[in-house]
Amino acid sequence: MQEIQLDEKILSKIDFKANEEKDITITGMIQNLRVLGWGAFLILRTPEYTLQTIIDKNNINIPPDELLVESTVSITGTVKPATIKDKALNPRDYEIHVKSIEIIAASALKELPADTTKKELNVHLDTKFDLRPLTLRHPRERAIFRIASTIAREFGDALGRLGFTQIYSPKLVASGAEGGANIFKMDYFGREAYLAQSPQFYKQMMVGVYGRVFEVAPVFRAEKHDTSRHLNEYISLDLEMGYIKDFYDLIKVESLVLKSIFEKLESNCAHEIELLDIEIPKIDKIVTIKFKEVHEIIFNEFKKDYRAEKDLAPEEEKLICQYSKENWGSELLFVTHYPSEKRPFYTLDDPDDPGYTCSFDLLFRNVEITTGGQRLHVYDDYVKKMTSLGMNVNNFESYLQTFKFGMPPHGGLGLGLERLTSQICGLANVKEASLFPRDINRLEP
Repeated sequence: MQEIQLDEKILSKIDFKANEEKDITITGMIQNLRVLGWGAFLILRTPEYTLQTIIDKNNINIPPDELLVESTVSITGTVKPATIKDKALNPRDYEIHVKSIEIIAASALKELPADTTKKELNVHLDTKFDLRPLTLRHPRERAIFRIASTIAREFGDALGRLGFTQIYSPKLVASGAEGGANIFKMDYFGREAYLAQSPQFYKQMMVGVYGRVFEVAPVFRAEKHDTSRHLNEYISLDLEMGYIKDFYDLIKVESLVLKSIFEKLESNCAHEIELLDIEIPKIDKIVTIKFKEVHEIIFNEFKKDYRAEKDLAPEEEKLICQYSKENWGSELLFVTHYPSEKRPFYTLDDPDDPGYTCSFDLLFRNVEITTGGQRLHVYDDYVKKMTSLGMNVNNFESYLQTFKFGMPPHGGLGLGLERLTSQICGLANVKEASLFPRDINRLEP
């Protein structure tokens, strides 16, 4: 038996100010190495920092020109105050003057297939994804996914403060949650099964247990899109909420959560925000507009006629976002009351406006990032709705038992992590906000 003591030194943070003019040892990977006549600048990448170190070639145990980028090294040196302009470095007010280097694991390549030492990762998008284990090491790529991590973590933390319980639903399912052909089929021990399009059925079930639930997990869509807006696997930030008065309660909750996320980004990701040169939106009000009103504004203000369409075209989303920012001072716009035929069967129809639903989309910087709404909650209403749509009620027996047992008025929403991250970071393609994107052409790495 071996007893190991708790040791806080294993933590990754360093108090540079407290260690000023003192020697420390720090382990990381060589992000960049610039060899000069007198020595070298070595940029060390650690879990918390991208740190500048200074090597004097006359006072070091390993010549700088024998080191390779992406090697893992342990550096011992003196912490010195500094004034560094390079935005990719963090911190910029301290550096390490190196006394000794130990090579822990040398890179196997002298020349890397993509240059991650430059300020910009100037490679084709396909190359960026083909070499993902390397290209993700670039400072700007790391910054994108620090932001994504903060969004996902604060989504859960904010909902936890609002009384929500985190759940984990199956991704192998017996039926699709939203119907249609956009579902991946697979063999499940001789039975036909599917990859989950959504945790919809399960989060509704869990409303009957906890009242308020959320999940952060992948979902799968077998849509043959090849656009800058779509992924076939993405991370969905889902919530479902019981005991609501109407779907506007959901809009209020999402606004509170997003406000908390944006504030957390400002406080925890200042380095990443500066590096990417992006602006975090502010939420000081909630702006909503009905679907039909969007068509009218686009027609009257931009002379584009989409009034016969049952969904918003990408051009409409862009134009109404532009209109909202200019006229209502909001980058976030909730569009409500979508047509019934464009919403899933479980969506509550508006009793005051037949043919339209108690649902909404959230548009942010020209793109839809959320779909949500109030659900049916009475068993007989489900049977009636499904029958009217020609659906086989027997195929949904396990789902419908939820409502046989009684359910409160409830609703929920799904927020795409990659789309939100992409819009915040100003990315041209949502795939760039996915660590390892999956689309109709890509299954590796």
